[in-house]
Amino acid sequence: MESNIKSFNVIFKGLKKDFILSLLESKNGLNVITPVNAELIVLANETERFRKILNKNISTIDGQIPYFFLRIRNKGLKIEKISGSDLIFDICRKASQLKLKVFLLGGLETSNKISQQRLRELFPGLIISGYSPQYSPYPFPKQHNEKILEILKDFSPDVLFVAFGAPKQEYWIEDNRTSLEEIGIRLAIAVGGTFELVAGIEKRAPKFIQKIGLESVWRLYQNPKRFRRFLRNFKFFKYVFS
Repeated sequence: MESNIKSFNVIFKGLKKDFILSLLESKNGLNVITPVNAELIVLANETERFRKILNKNISTIDGQIPYFFLRIRNKGLKIEKISGSDLIFDICRKASQLKLKVFLLGGLETSNKISQQRLRELFPGLIISGYSPQYSPYPFPKQHNEKILEILKDFSPDVLFVAFGAPKQEYWIEDNRTSLEEIGIRLAIAVGGTFELVAGIEKRAPKFIQKIGLESVWRLYQNPKRFRRFLRNFKFFKYVFS
């Protein structure tokens, strides 16, 4: 049984990668996973609906600084840092072994297609498809949403990666939960900008940068438009002892 811990006003249920991967073999309905970094911790503390969705589902700890404080506050408990950009490779590896179908929803059209191609090359036999809908503010127009669900129904994936960005992706999964369960999806994972990293459109920070907690600085260097989001991350320290 996976342990749960509450820190920063967020309940973390996905503490180990093995537990997340074991859900691929579960047939007990839909499991929803969100890797939670400092930015999402701030959002959860400022937005009640978003916090309720995270606490209802399975949140993993992402980001070196939140991971550092979580380990300090929970000494003796085995906790692993699980980011969307790592998890997508682990899940696709196991999905290829189990002959499960994977679908990439969202992201830029180019990064979605390149990500599919790269994952096929890395994991021969992986059954994968994807769709990048035209940008629309949330909630989506009815016709827009129905097209997404129709495409998913036709492919009938076991695993769905949703890259609309937070909180849009989490709201969309929650609002369409019944439809996703009827399609037969086992795992829905909210992964933000992961497809851009998988496709190589954005470069992942070197390991030593990740370990010292400066991955957000690295991403800011690559994309200065992230400056406001970068500044918001500092608000995380307000919730360190929550």
